[in-house]
Amino acid sequence: MRLLRHGSPGAEKPGLMTPDGSIRDLSARLPELTPGALDPACLKRLAGLDPDSLPPVMGAPRLGVPLVGIGNILCIGLNYRDHAAETGLPPPAEPILFSKHTSALSGPCDAIRLAPGSTRTDWEVELAVIIGRPARRVSEAQALDHVAAYAVLNDVSERSFQIDRGGQWIKGKSCDTYCPLGPWLTTADEVPDPQSLGLWLSVDGEMRQNGQTGDMIFGVAELIAYVSRFMTLKPGDVLATGTPAGVGMGRGEYLRPGQTVRLGIDGPDGLTLGQMTLPVEATPED
Repeated sequence: MRLLRHGSPGAEKPGLMTPDGSIRDLSARLPELTPGALDPACLKRLAGLDPDSLPPVMGAPRLGVPLVGIGNILCIGLNYRDHAAETGLPPPAEPILFSKHTSALSGPCDAIRLAPGSTRTDWEVELAVIIGRPARRVSEAQALDHVAAYAVLNDVSERSFQIDRGGQWIKGKSCDTYCPLGPWLTTADEVPDPQSLGLWLSVDGEMRQNGQTGDMIFGVAELIAYVSRFMTLKPGDVLATGTPAGVGMGRGEYLRPGQTVRLGIDGPDGLTLGQMTLPVEATPED
């Protein structure tokens, strides 16, 4: 099942995408797509709806952030060996954990607005894991039971803020629009193996990243079990699981106004977690 939010910014409504790619409005059955909607009983009820009984959404509406009320965006650094190598750093012995502020969230087709004063804004395609049940010191064997859905995430990063401004990664990761998420939530039952997905990203049509989640140093289940040792993961929390090689920092190329970033995640047997198309714009100085 693919759950989404459609409409203009601030006026989005919940919806679902049918297998044929059409969108149906859910607002008469679900007031909003919040962490509470990720409860297994609610997801089961939504999955039981007949899409033909729901009003169609005409045209090509804007899609917003697919979940409102996200509590935490937790991220894993250097979680692909090829990415660690391109940065010149050794693979970590334990997951590197940092966060993005929720004010960075933006929709899957909204512009990346380069932060004032930025000089090295970079791209990072990542698999996002959306927690559906509280996870507190869970085992690796049970970890995936706490996942409600998966999505595509671009961990946009201003490297000068991240690296040169006192060593706090969150400063380079949390600028407005630096966390595009979407285009929808693919429920976990549609993704039997999160380690069998392909991630890709292009800039102006030139492929920059092309990796596989099977190449993660720490897999999704291991990450959830690890993070839950230190904090309780709650419904609506988002875990960004790292990026493969091909980021701009590895080649000294960064985003400029007027460019277009496209990214997506696909799996076997026609599975797709969706694609995002993100224009790059400048933000005027305050």
